[in-house]
Amino acid sequence: MNKNIIGISAFYHDSACCIIQNGKLVAAAQEERFTRKKNDPDLPVNAFMYCLEEAGISIADIDCIAYYEDPVKKSERQLWSGSNKISTDYIYDMDPKHVTQQIRKELGYDGPIKIYEHHQSHAASSFYFSGFESAAILTVDGVGEWATTTYGTGRNNKVEIFEEVSFPDSLGLLYSTITSYLGFKVNSGEYKVMGLAPYGKDIYLEQMRQLLTLNDNGQYSLNLKYFDFLRGECMYSDELPKLFGVPVREKDSEMLQVHMDIAKSLQRFLEETLIKIANYLHSKTGEDNLCMAGGVALNCVANGKILKNSPFKKMYVQPAANDSGCALGAAALAYTELYPDDKIEPLHNVYLGPKATGKDIENLLSATSLKYDDCRTEKNALEKVAEKLAKGKVIGWYNGRMEFGPRSLGARSILADPRVLDMRDRINAMVKKREGFRPFAPAVLEDKMYEHFDIDHPSPFMLETCQVKSPIDMPAITHVDNSARIQSVNEQNPRFLQLLREFDKLTNCPILLNTSFNIKDEPIVCTPEDALICFITTDIDCLVLEDFIIDKEGNEITMLEMINNNFTERGRFELNPNVYTFI
Repeated sequence: MNKNIIGISAFYHDSACCIIQNGKLVAAAQEERFTRKKNDPDLPVNAFMYCLEEAGISIADIDCIAYYEDPVKKSERQLWSGSNKISTDYIYDMDPKHVTQQIRKELGYDGPIKIYEHHQSHAASSFYFSGFESAAILTVDGVGEWATTTYGTGRNNKVEIFEEVSFPDSLGLLYSTITSYLGFKVNSGEYKVMGLAPYGKDIYLEQMRQLLTLNDNGQYSLNLKYFDFLRGECMYSDELPKLFGVPVREKDSEMLQVHMDIAKSLQRFLEETLIKIANYLHSKTGEDNLCMAGGVALNCVANGKILKNSPFKKMYVQPAANDSGCALGAAALAYTELYPDDKIEPLHNVYLGPKATGKDIENLLSATSLKYDDCRTEKNALEKVAEKLAKGKVIGWYNGRMEFGPRSLGARSILADPRVLDMRDRINAMVKKREGFRPFAPAVLEDKMYEHFDIDHPSPFMLETCQVKSPIDMPAITHVDNSARIQSVNEQNPRFLQLLREFDKLTNCPILLNTSFNIKDEPIVCTPEDALICFITTDIDCLVLEDFIIDKEGNEITMLEMINNNFTERGRFELNPNVYTFI
């Protein structure tokens, strides 16, 4: 008899659902991928139905649904702060009964529901999937119910939190406040600040230190005169621009050197603070292993600094370390509570989402007038793709099951030759349609990574940066400070692995530029339809849908007709409405 536990995060941002079956995570997906609504906060109805289908069960087979945070305690904090709208528009509903009512109403589920605290879920999401027998656990984010930073341990198949820092003191909210001050959107623009930082100098480090006081006992406090998120109208107070002597940057306005310097100073301050916190945690636990989760744990630059500058020997950062990953943690907590003698399998890859069959893709392409190559019976399909990459083509790559988490890792990726001088600028401007300073990551053959990057362990989830030491000049993936956020590729994604090998054979370069298959402000593509839309509306040269290859060359007129005749007001194509409707 199967043991089936569903985990859900919802009603804030990054809504997601997962299922653990007999100790194994068999499916997980964010709701945004199905609805095409970036950071969709709604109950993950589509992701829930997908998880049931992937696991081969019905609602009646679910032993328990686990929810990722305590709505009662969260409501208490919201009421205490005097606002139902903290830090922009993320609070979905302050009614503590809303969660269980919606789960029962929208999902049609009448079985047990277990509620876990937000940072418990973060901690569990890292430890239970790390493969460590024991570890220290650090979680850092904006805020859960009350906790913003927690210190804990994972031992004997249990997670325990022994200390926390409470709202309104928050490293995550500090980083988000500066993100907002620099003209970026909170809860999505933090990546941009991290990417902007290497262009600056840390000349505002002393001002940053005035924003937060760190004590020796793991506690810290914000200087609240510089913040205004308690009222929920703005992240920062009027005192913050005075502190830096620089006005607030308006969204999409010119990026000045001073903005880069502030970003650099913030990043440096975050790193030095996290290193001190990690050292404190080690002194309390004596553990060799460190597990991290929470939105701040997605700061890959800081992660590498923590590992190098603390006594911890190994680090595991759960690849969906943001709130979407809390679905995994809640499910793991419920599973180990209900089945204490069972162990949860380590998470070796994140290919946990939907996939498309060859027949699905054939039906889609047949509904259009596009010319394409069907390579299902050919053995050299990947050689063809590698040749296109070696010629400087930009490839949209749709392969197998979709990744879970914010990084594209060779399932829903845009790929290119990292050696091409203007490739980064081209993809930023014509494909991703985003800021030109944003860096791209390299995917590298794991057995050759040490020849090209200054790192001594695999990094399969793009959650660490390191220095580039390759004899190959790779301007498209080397950041201005000579760093790169690497993804080491092994047998966990055999088709992507083989593509890298084919590219290496042609070029003696075992590395590809790998970025997420989407454009600015859109979720990563989920279906072949999503991939086709992104392909047609961007400067991607070639789309690879499993064993089907569609070149833009030779299809220009057809694509132009599709755009002119079938682009709806909702921004979606309707290709032969008798067969496919993209909605």
